[in-house]
Amino acid sequence: MTKPAPTADTPYFNFQFALLCTSNFLFSTSFSMLIPELPGYLTQLGGADYKGLIISLFTLMAGISRPFSGKLTDTVGRMPVMIFGSLVCVVCSLLYPVLTTVSGFLLLRFFHGFSTGFKPTATSAYGADVVHESRRGEALGALAIGYSLGSSIGPLAGSYIVMHYSYSTMFYISSLAALGSVGILYNIRETLAQPQKFSFSLLKIQRSEIFEKTSLRPAIIMLLLTFSIGCVVTLTPDLSESIGMHNKGFFYACYTITSLLIRFIAGKASDRHGRIIVLVFSSLTMVLGMTLLAFTHTIPLFIVSASVLGLSVGMNGPTLMAWAVDLCHPDHRGRAVASVYIALELGIGSGALLSGWLYQNKIENLVYPFLLTALLSFSATVLLLLWFRKEKNSKRLAQTEHFDIAE
Repeated sequence: MTKPAPTADTPYFNFQFALLCTSNFLFSTSFSMLIPELPGYLTQLGGADYKGLIISLFTLMAGISRPFSGKLTDTVGRMPVMIFGSLVCVVCSLLYPVLTTVSGFLLLRFFHGFSTGFKPTATSAYGADVVHESRRGEALGALAIGYSLGSSIGPLAGSYIVMHYSYSTMFYISSLAALGSVGILYNIRETLAQPQKFSFSLLKIQRSEIFEKTSLRPAIIMLLLTFSIGCVVTLTPDLSESIGMHNKGFFYACYTITSLLIRFIAGKASDRHGRIIVLVFSSLTMVLGMTLLAFTHTIPLFIVSASVLGLSVGMNGPTLMAWAVDLCHPDHRGRAVASVYIALELGIGSGALLSGWLYQNKIENLVYPFLLTALLSFSATVLLLLWFRKEKNSKRLAQTEHFDIAE
């Protein structure tokens, strides 16, 4: 018997939803606790010149895997895809202390990208399944609570563990957190109406399945805005050290706390006033945050920059996903979400690679990649305003034609 579609009054935040939020928290904690310490770890291995590859390789694999995760989410189900993504974190975190060469580390970072290539795709599709379209932004914002908390606590915990214990201890705790995420997922019900049994034939991707055409606009904005994330995760650990903040995870804590605080407001606002309006505010906030970061030389300004950037990310993440789901056919939700995530991986990966190249391990060069990301975010603002104007004119024209026909 097919479960009835949710109505505007259907509650979505139940025990199952809370379990998924908890799984998201452990998953996010697992991979985010590594982020601030990996540049130092790679330097210790003798790979200081390859810092830009830490994020770009990870996101490259995540982007490559998105068409597969999108298709499997729409066929095999949401839960199997989430479980696979979390298991990748378990295995990769266990292998970091074993592969102690630069090439081994970079290879592992590449395969670690499977994790975020799979779990977030299915998670967003799950969120769209359990809520009416009029509350989609709100629900996806709520579902990101776990990710935000994990992204806040993880980097702080990772830096603390390395400072007081060792890199290996951090990797093992990361693996344990991911294992907890897997255990919780086994207690969550599937939301796909008629899941298929997995077969290798499902891994054959047609050209039309690589990218959902209806997601083009959300994907473009995601690409332009997430360039900044690749830049930030690559360069802020060194900036943190240069201004005397030795816990490199503190930046991410400030960043994700403000991201968490704004999600509910942004989600509801996008449901009520439209996705594009919220995204205009988000992109302008990103411009401000990256400009502040470019001229940061003190700890207070560093914290303010992180907080402003967190506000932007908290607004644009759930809103872009909700926009993509709004535009697609219900049977293609996984593919639509995966398409926007492909843009996210491209943005983060290219941001990390180019910012590392511009930086050249010289603190005085930090201003250039930060200002470049501010410029790209401003270009997103311009595009959004043009689309908003076009959408408004189309609605006005449609209303005029309807009035003429009625007469």
